[in-house]
Amino acid sequence: MAVLQCISPVDGSVYAERETLSPDAARTAVGRARAAQKAWAARPLHERIELVLAGVARIGAMNSDIVPELAWQMGRPIKYGGEWGGFSERANHMAAIAGDALKDIEVEDSAQFRRFIRREPHGVVLVVAPWNYPYMTAINTVAPALIAGNTVVLKHATQTLLVGERMVRAFTEAGMPEDVFQNVFLDHQTTSALISEQSFNFVNFTGSVGGGKAMEQAAAGTFTGLGLELGGKDPGYVMEDADLDAAVATLMDGAMFNSGQCCCGIERIYVHKSLYDGFIEQAINFANSYKLGNPLAPDTTLGPMAHRRFADAARAQVAEAVAAGATAHIPTFAEDDGGTYLTPQVLTGVDHSMRVMRDETFAPVVGIMPVETDEQALELMNDSDFGLTASLWTNDPERAERLGNAIETGTVFMNRADYLDPALCWTGCKLTGKGGGLSVIGYHNLTRPKSFHLKKVTS
Repeated sequence: MAVLQCISPVDGSVYAERETLSPDAARTAVGRARAAQKAWAARPLHERIELVLAGVARIGAMNSDIVPELAWQMGRPIKYGGEWGGFSERANHMAAIAGDALKDIEVEDSAQFRRFIRREPHGVVLVVAPWNYPYMTAINTVAPALIAGNTVVLKHATQTLLVGERMVRAFTEAGMPEDVFQNVFLDHQTTSALISEQSFNFVNFTGSVGGGKAMEQAAAGTFTGLGLELGGKDPGYVMEDADLDAAVATLMDGAMFNSGQCCCGIERIYVHKSLYDGFIEQAINFANSYKLGNPLAPDTTLGPMAHRRFADAARAQVAEAVAAGATAHIPTFAEDDGGTYLTPQVLTGVDHSMRVMRDETFAPVVGIMPVETDEQALELMNDSDFGLTASLWTNDPERAERLGNAIETGTVFMNRADYLDPALCWTGCKLTGKGGGLSVIGYHNLTRPKSFHLKKVTS
């Protein structure tokens, strides 16, 4: 058995460690989940909903402990209060729409026939959750999967080793049967082996492109359903009629919040030439206003990167861009230690030959380019291997919709960014992945359709 260690970005200490399950112990855990699934699915929908919401509420009661725990594990400042708001919003929305989303689709109920389509749970769902928003990304699948009648096995990222353990404890304390929702500590080899053995009926993975490829390779030939949310390089486009102040504040927050470690964070911005100089001036002021430091300090607004290797990768992209002619506008902060504590950066003079405008950065770094036309902006936005969200800034909704139709992305925002609306499908294209979470479509992906064609006996 291997030992998983969470190395805290705060001070480099070992904050938590857990032994992984042996392959046989992991198979036993999955076996318990499978044995419990039929009885769980047979419970009335309202009971499943009540138990899930009770678990969610129990997490809320733990929030004062969760916030500093998250700071130690992945570096988000305590100032921002953790993830309770989004966690609760998503779970409660999925609970509220469950009745309609899972109800039978009636085709005919006549004297001769009853025909309908029923949603049936897949069975056992594996959720592999990331460290950047460990509670919110997990609940995206955990809540609707359980409500739909699946049992769930949760494997969390090593960087947020304690999150899955705490989630399951909260749900169990709230009355969830123990085998219905389980947390497991697994190494990559055991995870891949379980998937290749058809241990799961559906796998939801949020993480890197490389991790997504490993999931697909493990599932090859098993026909196991996969939901994959992988990398991103989300653009913002500021048009000549945009509210400049609002655009700067929202896009820069989208680029810098959580130290830029957001799935749908803004990583590149295209600004109409008429607003470009004003945008750059405000963007520089915005980045300079951050207080980089220990996330446990109440005045810290920018914490460390979750791991030194993430900070090193961002520094390398910035250095390469500057060497190729870009300008870095933010002087190195005094608190930047060359390790996890990273200066936020605004880059101009960038182009798409530079990795910082093409590869995922996942750090508080943003490149900004001037554009002259919608066509030029559209070409640049689509010049990417990724497609999660795009943020359009204009006072013309028809223009935004027209452009949105042509952008290769999963979600189109107008005059906002970096937000996951649980009523809409969370999805991506290209190397960002496939599938869709939340909304009615999230339920459809966590169940399978079963058709009933019943011919009635007539005299």
